[in-house]
Amino acid sequence: MSDTSIFPPDALAMLSRAYPETPADLRHRLVDHPLLKLDALAALADSLPAASVEYNPALIPVGIAPEDTPAPTLSIAETIRTIGDNGSWMVLKRIEQHPDYAALLDIALAPLDALVRSRTGTMLGREGFIFISSPGAVTPFHFDPEHNILLQIMGRKVMTVFPHDHEAVVPAEAHEAFHVGEHHRNLLWDERFMDLRAEFPLGPGDAVHMPVKAPHWVQVTEGPSVSLSITWRSEWSYAEADARGLNGFLRRTGMRPASPRRWPHRNLAKSLAWRMLRKCGFGHGGH
Repeated sequence: MSDTSIFPPDALAMLSRAYPETPADLRHRLVDHPLLKLDALAALADSLPAASVEYNPALIPVGIAPEDTPAPTLSIAETIRTIGDNGSWMVLKRIEQHPDYAALLDIALAPLDALVRSRTGTMLGREGFIFISSPGAVTPFHFDPEHNILLQIMGRKVMTVFPHDHEAVVPAEAHEAFHVGEHHRNLLWDERFMDLRAEFPLGPGDAVHMPVKAPHWVQVTEGPSVSLSITWRSEWSYAEADARGLNGFLRRTGMRPASPRRWPHRNLAKSLAWRMLRKCGFGHGGH
């Protein structure tokens, strides 16, 4: 498969209109790729470091504190082999640690490189994640710091997305705590947020572009489900994270700093100040 064939031309045109700040429906051609079949994924899970495999019971609320999440009862391999009826969801993290999946990630990202480079610069921190979920599985309300495209491979799910710049949904303090390692990715949920939602139904061959830190939750509607998430960072996303870190530091001194501005604003002053503070030992945490 040539690297230009992963996303059809209309998907690339849609991404060009949306990137980097608008969620967007896309299409892809990886549905039948042999590395994304369940047997191959079980082998991948066995090859990855333990810290790169996370698995959880699936039938949980949209909003749940990390300490309240039940512990899994099955092994990793058994979870994948029986994913159709065991009530679980799991994620294989940083799949590029395996050379075959590193090559797959390169093929998936290659046709996006020119567009991304023209908007947000060089793709940094390129990583891939695979989600394997039982029917009805819920991935709780959260955000991610990366630029992200989720490709649906098997089964069906709905991604419910909320505005990335609405501080009633995610307060500034939650952003700040996340970037210094004091806040789990799961966010506080309120049913009133549903008035702000946009829903993206995903079946095999569908994909969705997700802006940096757009809050969302996901539910499998027909399973079992397999999804591939291809992600990257940009200097802009790192600067936004560092500006949030500085704001958290300033807030702890009693100040009320303004939130960083979204792309294309670069937030350079705050990001450079936070990097200097960290070098001097005043800050802690990271991106």
